[in-house]
Amino acid sequence: MKAELIQAASKVISNPQILVNVISRRVRQLSLGHRPLVQVPPGMREADIALTEIIEEKLTFESTVDQGEAETAIVAFPGKIASTRKAA
Repeated sequence: MKAELIQAASKVISNPQILVNVISRRVRQLSLGHRPLVQVPPGMREADIALTEIIEEKLTFESTVDQGEAETAIVAFPGKIASTRKAA
């Protein structure tokens, strides 16, 4: 990945953890054969394509944290019984 692309993309998506996740998912899609959303010169790697898509705002994300009240639910794993142990 090119440093200048990372800096430019971090201006669009300021949270580094979200930026890494968006890039990771897009790289996986491109590796599986999805078409790029931008013009790609020969030899450009998937991560650089994903960064360019973010910079050109062809690839965005939507946060669901601030939409309404967040609910926390504990979902039991099928066939497992949750148990509590006391610290020794």
